[in-house]
Amino acid sequence: MADSSFDIVSKVERQEVDNALNQAAKEISQRYDFKGVGASISWSGEKILMEANSEDRVKAVLDVFQSKLIKRGISLKALDAGEPQLSGKEYKIFASIQEGISQENAKKVAKIIRDEGPKGVKAQVQGDELRVSSKSRDDLQAVIAVLKGKDFDFALQFVNYR
Repeated sequence: MADSSFDIVSKVERQEVDNALNQAAKEISQRYDFKGVGASISWSGEKILMEANSEDRVKAVLDVFQSKLIKRGISLKALDAGEPQLSGKEYKIFASIQEGISQENAKKVAKIIRDEGPKGVKAQVQGDELRVSSKSRDDLQAVIAVLKGKDFDFALQFVNYR
């Protein structure tokens, strides 16, 4: 019988991020506490740009956006938001969406699988994802349980389970 396997990835559905951004923009335009402070959120190339006339307001814009991401099922670990920067009279925050598992993070995950996972489970790095394979599906379930118990600084999803 062939080995069973699954892939560990760190992907974010762009459409869901877009929907969260649009919902946040709508809420910001309608909320009373954002009236007259020049608060806005929009795409700026591949980054998300949040603006307001005070540091507190721009942090509130970020908070609204984060709450919309959570409601859409997107991990906040995928959001890399910078610090508020003063630009003229406006405060700005640039945020980007992190996708893919870096080589060093993939090696960390593979080491955890080797050290704490069941014997006979193989993990190999394939680009920006990690393929985990074993003869036993129960071992694969155990690996998923071990990884879900860990707190990584990046989002993990388990796909292509077969």
